[in-house]
Amino acid sequence: MNYKVRITVAKKLVNDDLIDDPAGRKPCPRFEIGQKFVASKEMPWEMPPGFCGWAWADIQKIVYGMARGGPAKFVTCCTDGWHPVIFKLERIVDQ
Repeated sequence: MNYKVRITVAKKLVNDDLIDDPAGRKPCPRFEIGQKFVASKEMPWEMPPGFCGWAWADIQKIVYGMARGGPAKFVTCCTDGWHPVIFKLERIVDQ
């Protein structure tokens, strides 16, 4: 059985102690906390519209596994060490 997967932006962090340039000490501008995306159950390997390509490259394999019956919930992040974004993933069971 295939499932949709909801991706929610849970947190945006800044590791400003690792960033030399003060101008770079801002959270990722690509996402807003609470923003939601849905990966389709028919093609879960395809990036949802408006999602960041770099972040998708980091979480896509987890989303694909969840869509194919993997864990119902998962928390993961993109690999930007300076401005990481934390995502909450939830399998959606159609009623």
